[in-house]
Amino acid sequence: MPVPAVARARVVDVAVIGAGVIGLSIAWRLKRAGHSVLIIDPDPGSGASFAAAGMLAPVTEFHFQEQALQEQLLRSAALWPGFASQLDADIGYCAQGTLLLGVDAADRRALVELMAAQSELGVPTQAVSSRELRSQEPFLAAGLSGHFVPGDHQVDPRKLCMALLAGLDLVRHRALRLSPGKVHLEDGSSVLAEQVVVANGVAAAELLGPSLAPRLRPVHGDILRLSVPGELSPLLSHTVRALVRGSSVYLVPRQDGSLVIGASQREDASSLPSAGAVYALLRDAQALLPAVAELALNEVTARARPATVDNAPLLGRVSEQVLLATGFFRHGVLLAPLAAEISLQLLTGDPAATPLGFRPQRFREKQGDGRRSPLLDRGTGR
Repeated sequence: MPVPAVARARVVDVAVIGAGVIGLSIAWRLKRAGHSVLIIDPDPGSGASFAAAGMLAPVTEFHFQEQALQEQLLRSAALWPGFASQLDADIGYCAQGTLLLGVDAADRRALVELMAAQSELGVPTQAVSSRELRSQEPFLAAGLSGHFVPGDHQVDPRKLCMALLAGLDLVRHRALRLSPGKVHLEDGSSVLAEQVVVANGVAAAELLGPSLAPRLRPVHGDILRLSVPGELSPLLSHTVRALVRGSSVYLVPRQDGSLVIGASQREDASSLPSAGAVYALLRDAQALLPAVAELALNEVTARARPATVDNAPLLGRVSEQVLLATGFFRHGVLLAPLAAEISLQLLTGDPAATPLGFRPQRFREKQGDGRRSPLLDRGTGR
């Protein structure tokens, strides 16, 4: 005789829906603070975090008009050494620094303007000539120049997710809906939780309702993983981000000798890798590092990253029992430790913990109509 769903309910302080790097980091931080936590995800670590290159790049990921966001990126970057140390696991954390390069004169002018826009924040960078580059990275193409950014690091998101998940309780089911104090799962069971964190990326709209959808969109990215033969190893010792005749590309060397190349941005409906994007990534990567043509292409991955209209996350309370943590777009891995700290503060009674630029209600508030966001109107988070 089947056991009634009510009898099979788990009871925890906090249920975290979504086992990407954001959900896992929040859950890990809450558990360290003494809370009972349950992660809910049918396939942990398989979404955008699985594809991510793991660049911790508050400087080289900077875009114009995003100064307020960059302040939070720098704040989170400062948390990363301690965060990595507390995990006490091999997560591929590397503090070697990043090279920001331009292929032609127009690319280099664009990078100079980009660096100048950050001068008010006191970000340390260093101009690097073509000669200096070749002495540090002999496999790079001739004629490149740009900037060295010592504070932009990297981590391996797949190893990171495994390390975070290792000490957490997990339910491998999909969350179907929320009701006050309860998460209903696809197998008919439920989780009783004093607080719920919705951190399942673009799918958050399925739980919190259709009005969230216009504020959250999927941006697909294609990313390549290549293996480096022994005779070419080490091919790179620094992460390289570059403009190649106006197009962005990055190359991330892993500690295991492999190379990650990315990443396209596509706002189409296809979750499959794009042949055109793969071609463009390999073409531009080879312009920077000619030996790319000699590497084996091991993996092509495409995933949807959750993005908002202003490229900043949706992080904050949407009801007395529900916290939203999604929309991290390009910065999920970098912002993970800050998102975890903010979430802990929010869930333990500090309503002012969320930066104004991250508030889920900010788009409605900007309209100035005086109305509450519909995200705040029900106990289920809608």
